[in-house]
This record gives sequence, C-alpha cells and structure tokens, in this order.
Amino acid sequence: MGVIYKTSATASHEGRNGKARSDDGLLDLSLAFPRELGGAGGATNPEQLFAAGYAACFTSAIQLVARENKMSLGSPEVTCNAGLESAPDGKFRLFAGLDVSLPGASRDDAETALREAHAICPYSRAVRGNVDVTLRLTRWKDHDGSDAPLELSQS
Repeated sequence: MGVIYKTSATASHEGRNGKARSDDGLLDLSLAFPRELGGAGGATNPEQLFAAGYAACFTSAIQLVARENKMSLGSPEVTCNAGLESAPDGKFRLFAGLDVSLPGASRDDAETALREAHAICPYSRAVRGNVDVTLRLTRWKDHDGSDAPLELSQS
C-alpha cells in the first residue's frame, strides 16, 4: 500500500521563536520558547503541537478498536502530557504520557482498548522504542475516581 495522506509544514529560520505554516495555510502560527525553558512564552511550541496530535490520533485509535470489538466505551477522552527531559548524554529527549478516560467501559474492556489502541495508533508506532510513553487509565465504568489511575506498562 502506498501513501494515503501527505502534508507538509515549514518552520522559519528562527525555529522555536519563529513561525510554522502548513502547505495548505490552515496551520499558520507563531512559535515561542516556553517560559520554563527560558523563553518569553506567549505562543505555542512543538511539544504542545505533538501533544495535541498524539491525543487526537490516540482517541481515533480507541474508537476504531471499540468499533472492531463491539465495545461500549462511552465518550473517550485522551490527554497527552508531553515534554522534554534531560537525556544521559546531556541533550534533551521527548517523553509522553497518555491519560485515558473511558467512562462507559468495563475495566477489562478499557484495558483491552487502551493496549490495542497503543499497538495501532500511528503516533504510538512512530515513537515506539524512541520515546518513553506512559499509559494511564484514569476513568472507566464503576470507577469513582477514588483510586489512583491504573498505570499500564510503558512501551
């Protein structure tokens, strides 16, 4: 199978303190170093864009798993917590954590959906082996939130 979708975006010469624009112009935004990294803030940054894309893609993967397995999951919600951390070589590396709420799912179905979605999500597949990703199930049917979230193995 060949390419089914392709897009491109261009960042200016100033990178994190510049602009980014997609080839169709629908994405056209300013970028800024976050305050936490010594920047002025006030604009988005690559980690926020990654988090938004990963959350959206993972939610779609969960919905696909639910349809294929005839699961009732309620309205899935995925929050991707992403950022930079120091690597042993003194450089930076990306990390991500996915907090998943499946309010209509049994615990077993929720765990199955989460694991299967992680196996097929294009973002999960792209970062596997390169980025530490933590999966946390934060809500499922009959879970009142009083217990800590269920953390599934990283991969």
